[in-house]
Amino acid sequence: MDIEREIFKRGKINYQKLVSYGFIQENTIYHFSKEFMKSFREDITIDLDGNVSGKVYDLKTNLEYTNFRISDLTGFAYQVREEYILLLKDIARNVLDANYFIYHQANRMANFIIEKYKVYPEFLWDKYPGYGIFRNSRSNKWFGIILNVDKSKIIHNLTGEIEIINLKLDDKVLDYINHDGVYPAYHMNKKAWVSVTLDDTLTDEEVMEMVDISYELANLSGSWIIPANPKYYDVIQAFSMSDVITWHQDIKAMEGDFVYIYLTKPYQAILFECKVIEANIPGVNHTFSMKLKLLKKYDEDEFSIRKLKEYGVKAVRSARSIPKKLVEELQK
Repeated sequence: MDIEREIFKRGKINYQKLVSYGFIQENTIYHFSKEFMKSFREDITIDLDGNVSGKVYDLKTNLEYTNFRISDLTGFAYQVREEYILLLKDIARNVLDANYFIYHQANRMANFIIEKYKVYPEFLWDKYPGYGIFRNSRSNKWFGIILNVDKSKIIHNLTGEIEIINLKLDDKVLDYINHDGVYPAYHMNKKAWVSVTLDDTLTDEEVMEMVDISYELANLSGSWIIPANPKYYDVIQAFSMSDVITWHQDIKAMEGDFVYIYLTKPYQAILFECKVIEANIPGVNHTFSMKLKLLKKYDEDEFSIRKLKEYGVKAVRSARSIPKKLVEELQK
């Protein structure tokens, strides 16, 4: 039983903290000793590669005591192991700089995701403390989950711990599934998700290419249709006076999103393309507004309700996201 590796695997040794804790450096090795249970001593060594090893000695005989490493222990040896583990955990708490995950590529990918998408892994399950999910900040949907599993879960005839990231690729699954390091998803819908090994089989750039696809599939569209009733607000007049207007915000719009203003009867058509230049402006009674900058005007017959129905937009009764194919047509 590799007790030391299990306790120290989720962090990086901080050698200055080792010395502060009481470790003594001899060349490239750091040593620490402590007595426990009145009749035992633990000797812990850590090298410059971060390898941790430990031995327990019986103080009465000065011989190494190894019974505590046997699996399925009970009785006295079990007590020795539990005390030894408590001492190791105290060292780990005090000398480790925490990593989110175990292996280098998993931590690199987590940092890339944090830097690019400003989302952090969430660890939701006490039973699986190493399972970290990533959510799209706009939709709150998962777009990735890093897990530590046995290789046999995804690769036949292989064993040993590995970290993988599950990513949603939908109709692109078949484009990637035959690549080295990409497998049918563990514990997810295999028609839509894949498992990617984080063991440097693929480069960081190759993994991030799939992460980006998964993030976008989990994304809410950054383009919106909002209705405007000319009886209550003359948006045509408003834009004739200024190319920036303030609008009540009841959508999850963000700065940089596109907003298409649909005028109801008698027009029944999208007449304006705008860009959100400021979002979530606080108002009274917990309301919010956004600032829209006019980018383009459309003729009444370009994107009438009849045209919109061809793209699956049958009615515009409230603000809503907009189909991707319609956005492509609007932005031509």
